[in-house]
Amino acid sequence: MIAAHYKPGHGVSVVEAEAVPPGPGHVQIAVAYNGICGTDLHIAHGAMDERVGEGSVIGHEMSGRVVAGGEGTEEWPPGTPVTVMPLLWCGKCPTCLAGNRHICDTLTFVGIDSPGALQQLWTVPQEILIELPHSLSLRAAALVEPVAVAHHDVVRGRVQAGEHVVVVGGGPVGVLIAIVATYRGAHVTVVEVDAFRRGVIDKLGLTSIDPIAQDVVAVVEASTGGAGADVSFEVSGSQPGLTTSLAVLRPRGRLVAVGIHPQPREMDLKRVFWRELEILGARVYERSDYDGAIDLIATEVIPVDALISEVVPLTEAPAAFEALARGGSVMKVLVDCGQEEAS
Repeated sequence: MIAAHYKPGHGVSVVEAEAVPPGPGHVQIAVAYNGICGTDLHIAHGAMDERVGEGSVIGHEMSGRVVAGGEGTEEWPPGTPVTVMPLLWCGKCPTCLAGNRHICDTLTFVGIDSPGALQQLWTVPQEILIELPHSLSLRAAALVEPVAVAHHDVVRGRVQAGEHVVVVGGGPVGVLIAIVATYRGAHVTVVEVDAFRRGVIDKLGLTSIDPIAQDVVAVVEASTGGAGADVSFEVSGSQPGLTTSLAVLRPRGRLVAVGIHPQPREMDLKRVFWRELEILGARVYERSDYDGAIDLIATEVIPVDALISEVVPLTEAPAAFEALARGGSVMKVLVDCGQEEAS
């Protein structure tokens, strides 16, 4: 089979590799599609070398079908359509015992801390498998993981119908947050510098703001009668994005930190104190978020076709990483691992 390996200093390359046979409690999946996300790009740029070693296979936004299972995996017969919730927790640390296993003190994120899905045959522990509806296309199911991220973010933000929400950063996760929040009845505005992404946002019926050409705070205040936003989501991972996310909030508003910030940022804590603002972190997801994501995709609340800009074969994954790093007219790129019909 072939797989996409990461090599520090050289990014991603496609190589011949040996498939790992499934041992007891493990299942082998024929990977159909794998989405490339912002975390994958961070890895390819060398920002996570302390966790991802040479020759590692990355990727975790996937869909596929079971092809084989080891001892004790009879509930996963060949042909079962699946995705994964790529989290392995210890179950023993204080965080796990407090009911927050998804942010375990020693969490293994599969596809970062252990081999991922950018390969044709992927063997994983059965406990991270999630069965998909047979009626759901595997192409659409590749979006389950990022939709689960957005679902978790919106839940963390306690978004309610009628609230005003500002999403700062209109990439795939930011747009998904906007869609989920809108579905819950919120009034949503997305702040995005890229013209192509604003075009996608506008075509989805959402409201976008160009922060270079417009005063974001003034626009938000005008649309909220001077009050400000109830909730903001910082998804850009940038200092200007964080500053904007804080500035748009009304008194007692809630800022949800979603974007990955590779270094510490400045924050106006006097404003946090003065307005009694809340700062909430949103890291990954829980099982309920996966259930919610599958339902949102299956019922077509998530406009899959509008979000998937391109599908490339696994052999072209390195070029896709390079193109995404350059930016341009793309939203979500899927890698076709060539195994859609395998069972």
